[in-house]
Amino acid sequence: MSRFPVHTIDSAPAASKPALEQLQKTFGMIPNIAGTMANSPVLLNGFIGLFERVHASSLTEPQIQTLLLTNAVTNASEWAVAFHSGLALQLGVRRADVDAIRDRRLPEDGGLAALSQLARTLIEQRGRLAQADQTRFLDAGFEAAQILEVIAVVAASTITNYTGSTTQPELEVPFAEFAWHAPAR
Repeated sequence: MSRFPVHTIDSAPAASKPALEQLQKTFGMIPNIAGTMANSPVLLNGFIGLFERVHASSLTEPQIQTLLLTNAVTNASEWAVAFHSGLALQLGVRRADVDAIRDRRLPEDGGLAALSQLARTLIEQRGRLAQADQTRFLDAGFEAAQILEVIAVVAASTITNYTGSTTQPELEVPFAEFAWHAPAR
């Protein structure tokens, strides 16, 4: 038996049930990653709070999915890469841009490229952005406050990425076609 079972609303600890119910309403399902997070109500509820704020930011849903996919690839989180590839495509991110991110390249779309580059730099440089990195992002048409919003997305996705890498939940059938494997280290 796994150390981290994938909980349902019925099997989850009482303090995790409201968050799982909310995810069920949002997605029409409970993503397996959330079912594993439910083992720790502290983790799940902290994630849901941040998740809500991220999706209420000034960034569009395709921009957020671009960030989440970039973060998943940068952190080599296989479950999250598949999940966010599917969501990005559903939200209108071009297949060529999704494929570029999955291959650790920048999207052709200039705005998405700026977001992807900033997120990757934040992760790889442990949050230490050079002025040139910030200027490049601002020159792409973004506002300074949006740098901070990208940090919030990186924080939310780090929770998902690390949980996925630690618990290795099964990939849901709708996302199986987007399966991705991290390059060998």
